[in-house]
Amino acid sequence: MTQPQPSPLYVASGGNGGRLLVFLHGLGANSSVWSRMLPAIDKFWEGRWIAPDFRGHGRSQFIGPYGFGSHAADIAALIADEPPATVCVVGHSFGGAIGALLGTGWFGPHVGRLFAFGVKLSWTANDIAKSHEMAGKPARTFATRDEAVDRYLKVSGLYGLIDVRDAEAGNGVFEVSGGYQVRFDPRAYGAVGPAIPEIFSLVKIPFRLAAGALDPMVSAADMRAIDKNAVVLRESGHNVHYEQPGMLWEAIAGELKATS
Repeated sequence: MTQPQPSPLYVASGGNGGRLLVFLHGLGANSSVWSRMLPAIDKFWEGRWIAPDFRGHGRSQFIGPYGFGSHAADIAALIADEPPATVCVVGHSFGGAIGALLGTGWFGPHVGRLFAFGVKLSWTANDIAKSHEMAGKPARTFATRDEAVDRYLKVSGLYGLIDVRDAEAGNGVFEVSGGYQVRFDPRAYGAVGPAIPEIFSLVKIPFRLAAGALDPMVSAADMRAIDKNAVVLRESGHNVHYEQPGMLWEAIAGELKATS
């Protein structure tokens, strides 16, 4: 008899109750990016939450493959025993695209609704080529922690939002022989390529798109070509969960109430 294999993912979790929020971070980031959301979640959410690190990210195993389907299968395995109607995925950027893939039902009927924000919908051939080029480069070792943290913040898109000396920023790096490395396997960049609007066109569950009004990666027009009721969050950029966590939670809670 084949024994079940342990999950390759590190998973942060909290709360209690029957409903479940699944937070999926962006490419190059990790589950610690949801920390500024936790006060509102702990105060207002009547249920549980989990925030995994994707494989190749954070404290999860650096074991490929890193394609969209592999990430979706990993998350589907985490929530396989949950009643779909009780599960809402909240995905940022790359995590929103993985959430959309889960919403197609290809990996099982495990999700009831999806809130995806900051998802880059328009990718040029040059964008994809650059990502694949980065996937072919080995991980860099930095002489100091601060240098590694600086690189992590740039890779994750959090540069300028967190001080390099902040303990939370330190979650993105680890010490190795000869210095420090970012907690991110560059090979994970190779996942970039599938047409994101096409994935959303196949989603079978209620979903909402959102983005910060100042997000340079996402336009309202791109979102509304897919979701005519897409939400634009004022005075926010790409990382709304860092910049305006309370506003983002209000938007999520409003969608949950509307579809309950």
